[in-house]
Amino acid sequence: MKKLLLINPVRKKSGYLLSRFTRFPPLGLAYLAGVTPDDWDVKILDENFDPFVFEEADLVGITAFTSSINRAYEISGMYKNAGIPVVLGGIHASMIEDEVLNFADAVVAGECESVWPELLKDFEAGNLKRVYRGERIDLSDYPPRPRRDLLDERYVWQTIQTSRGCPFNCTFCSVTKYLGSGFRQRSAEDVLDELEEMPGRYVAFVDDNLIGSTAESRDRARKIFQGMIDRKLKKRWWMQTSINAAADEDLLRLAARSGCYTAFIGFETIDQAGLKAMHKGVNVKIGVDGYKSVVNTFHKFGIGVMGGFIIGNDFESAAYYRRFGEFLVKSGIDICQISILTPLPGTDLYQKMKEENKLVDNSFPKDWEKYRLSRVVHRAEGVEADMIYRGDNYLKKKIYTGFGMISRMIKSALALRRPFRIAGILILNRAMKRSWMKSYYYSRFPHDLGDADE
Repeated sequence: MKKLLLINPVRKKSGYLLSRFTRFPPLGLAYLAGVTPDDWDVKILDENFDPFVFEEADLVGITAFTSSINRAYEISGMYKNAGIPVVLGGIHASMIEDEVLNFADAVVAGECESVWPELLKDFEAGNLKRVYRGERIDLSDYPPRPRRDLLDERYVWQTIQTSRGCPFNCTFCSVTKYLGSGFRQRSAEDVLDELEEMPGRYVAFVDDNLIGSTAESRDRARKIFQGMIDRKLKKRWWMQTSINAAADEDLLRLAARSGCYTAFIGFETIDQAGLKAMHKGVNVKIGVDGYKSVVNTFHKFGIGVMGGFIIGNDFESAAYYRRFGEFLVKSGIDICQISILTPLPGTDLYQKMKEENKLVDNSFPKDWEKYRLSRVVHRAEGVEADMIYRGDNYLKKKIYTGFGMISRMIKSALALRRPFRIAGILILNRAMKRSWMKSYYYSRFPHDLGDADE
């Protein structure tokens, strides 16, 4: 029997990977295993938990984000030196195909499931092509279930994907380029059947927007939530959604009844002009002044809010960070994800900064490991990199220590009411704090803004 190794590389454990409560399994590799014929022996090697150890195989497949692509190249080199063919795929390979071809025997760009059986047949016939371009899959006819039996049992979260694509095309995000602007959805019944088959109680919907933005997508979400209640699945679950989900209170009530305890929402910035520059149209419409109302609506049904924010935008200042810090403490947002603006390959932001010569760390592929949302790799207008790092430290000190932390957790406890939801919020805040304390800039830059200009 031929042996296939599927590898999830990790160069450095940082950010979410520092806590088992914020690590997600490599679902994409499990999906590939699911469409691999039965005459292959498949194994997933996952560096989220254990360092890679070389194993013999007939064929190796490696996926990678931009921040881990150099580790993927390193592992690929080991197998190529041993005469074992390597296929590289994932979002980085899809965005920078020519670079990746220098380190692999074949590259899959796009959605791998659509071309994986063809690739395996070509390999068996000794006719492996250099490039395979996956088509965007019709999710109404979804491929076989992911091989969750091959994933590490130490993960807290079981993950499921029910849709692909995003119509919003924010400048800093590559999802639209990778998965398309159309919102493709699996049927509610298919999703519910898979949820019923999944082991464990904790589920993360890894859709970029589970609820979506149309009447059709909201109706599907409603059927999923009601189905989880009717089937008595008793899952506790997490989702990503957009700020406009707060407009449908009946839907959020159903989500809470079906077990939703946290929703990730991309607020991005408290600067209205910044939202426009990011093409964050739905946020612009609701407005920064409406953020608190959005949080209150989710809290009304006992759903915690994880707010995503980006700093390192043009013309930020000490005054902005002070105002931002006060907002975060008073907003009621239960968990704050603050990332540094990163022009990832495939985004409009990357293309713009490349054309304007604003990429400071641009010795590729070596510098890709800095593109991990916690390093300033670009030249921002009107604000120095040191100030961005100081601003990040200031904000995180504000929300994770002293009165700011106590005040936020009291607000969360009063809003969420149920003990398990409060406990989950506390655990995730501890994980985010640990991520900050292990960051590149934590010990290199001050944690206050000092006498910086207002």
